[in-house]
Amino acid sequence: MCSPTLISHFEAGRRLPNPDDAQRIDRALGTDGFFARWLEDLDSDFRDDFAAVAELEQQATLIQQFALTLVPGVLQTPEYARAVFGAYRPNHTAKELDEAVVIRTRRGRLLDNPSRPVVWTLLDEAVLRRRVGGPRVMAEQLQKIGDLAESGRLRLHVVPYGVGAHALLESLLILMSFEDSAPVAYAEAFKTGNLMDDPALVSAAQSAYALALSDALSQQDSLALVRAAAEEHAHGRH
Repeated sequence: MCSPTLISHFEAGRRLPNPDDAQRIDRALGTDGFFARWLEDLDSDFRDDFAAVAELEQQATLIQQFALTLVPGVLQTPEYARAVFGAYRPNHTAKELDEAVVIRTRRGRLLDNPSRPVVWTLLDEAVLRRRVGGPRVMAEQLQKIGDLAESGRLRLHVVPYGVGAHALLESLLILMSFEDSAPVAYAEAFKTGNLMDDPALVSAAQSAYALALSDALSQQDSLALVRAAAEEHAHGRH
């Protein structure tokens, strides 16, 4: 059964139904498979469980993201993204990597607007230390994040190693809020993701984010840590 929140996102065009939702809508409206066939005709650049998230990002007024091991996709440089894709695609071709990088870079244009959406980025310190793509790629990636934070486009916080266990130690998390509809949350694991609109689950995700944020360094100290990590990578220190 589709929740009222989910239906409101469908009606406003902020989210596409998944195949199961489309079949349920067809049964409820007696549309003889129209929505299921329409959905099959659409072509998305993203994995099925992430396509709706990419659409919602474009409509959100506030995005709060947490990353445990990798730089969030919307912040990745092309070289960093290429290293990530190459690591888990066996027997990949240069063309396949090029296409994946273009798609990810296009998603990053979300930040081209200087004021919307408001973006909070919370990173575990492990994101800064894992040398993805080599020293130069990592240094440039962290410099980009630092520049975005320093310009005011990004609110940046880092949860340092010294904190130990924290509320988001198990998962990547994205929270999204909108002007005229209920917020949603997205959690991701290997090759799968869960977009949540149930108010109780979203509230639990928001609480976990707030708890982890309370353990993080200040924006000023977080920026200093990111800059220092970028320098360490640039000079080959680890």
